[in-house]
Amino acid sequence: MKLTIERAALLRALGHVQSVVERRTTIPILSNVLLRAEGGQLALSATDMDLEIVERVPAGIAREGLTTAPAHTLYDIVRKLREGAQVELETPGGRNELALRSGRSTFTLACLPPEDYPVMSAGDLPHHFVLSAGELRSLIDRTRFAISTEETRYYLNGIYLHATKSNEVPVVRAVATDGHRLARVEMTAPEGAAGMPGIIIPRKAVLELRKLVEEGDEEVQIGLSETKVRCAVGAAALTSKLIDGTFPDYDRVIPTGNDKLLEVDCKSFAEAVDRVSTISTERSRAVKLAIDRGNLVVSATSPENGSAVEELEARYQSAPLEIGFNSRYLLDITDQIVGEYVQFQMADAGSPTILRDAAPEANGMSALYVLMPMRV
Repeated sequence: MKLTIERAALLRALGHVQSVVERRTTIPILSNVLLRAEGGQLALSATDMDLEIVERVPAGIAREGLTTAPAHTLYDIVRKLREGAQVELETPGGRNELALRSGRSTFTLACLPPEDYPVMSAGDLPHHFVLSAGELRSLIDRTRFAISTEETRYYLNGIYLHATKSNEVPVVRAVATDGHRLARVEMTAPEGAAGMPGIIIPRKAVLELRKLVEEGDEEVQIGLSETKVRCAVGAAALTSKLIDGTFPDYDRVIPTGNDKLLEVDCKSFAEAVDRVSTISTERSRAVKLAIDRGNLVVSATSPENGSAVEELEARYQSAPLEIGFNSRYLLDITDQIVGEYVQFQMADAGSPTILRDAAPEANGMSALYVLMPMRV
């Protein structure tokens, strides 16, 4: 194998594939990236056996071939090369080595035989639909903060994506919950999504997919079955196994009788919560909301640090209410509110509260968040 490639193109592709590779693995080949040079392109593949990513970049191929190289080492070398440099990669015949040359620098990396690289086949993916990169970004960003990190409840360690109906309109819904808060985002169902099974996309796959749709608004081709999902965007394709479990009936935790409505300017509210919570020492950084007609007081107290209070104007017409929340959870949710005002739908100080955009969104996408209150 012998080829020449631009540093920037190689670095971008390596950045995507090397983050799939686990830092500690007992299987040596899984520390490597598979490099395949053919047809004017260099294809880079990495896998951890649950997730595989393949990305293709244009390259000047002098001699076709394939090899594997240590993913993190290769990435670090390319990252430290000069901007705008050309990189030459070559495998001398008969030796498991990769020579990397750029300018006056030469590196020789020990390689493992490409025959050892595990192939992860996607299998048959009967359900296909297309989302724009912007739509997928929005679905991920507005739910991923609520993914549970508790390994014992493995079925909550991802985003639940499924097709359903909202007011008789077919929609695709993304849901995540960790038991303390729940995020539910829905959008009008694209063509082909109607019959899809409900799938739980693992956290790692969600994070890697988010990196692939970081910029631009390309189409994302999504194919899925009961056990796997494949997302292709531009020259990259990510295939992941799904979490084998049953996502809980989340509709049961979304309250329906919350009749106390509070609307407050989202930016001012988030800034006030952030400021006031500075005084709080415990991990939860609890804040108290004291709500009365036209008025909202955000406060926090700490035996060590003292207290903090901030007053805000708000729209509220119900009986006075005091309710406490984890400030970090509040800020995670307000970060995802698109409109100017955030709406709270409350029942009492001990019941789940609904948060959402006060004004409906124009793009057919809507989000709803449920947050459990705290005693403060």
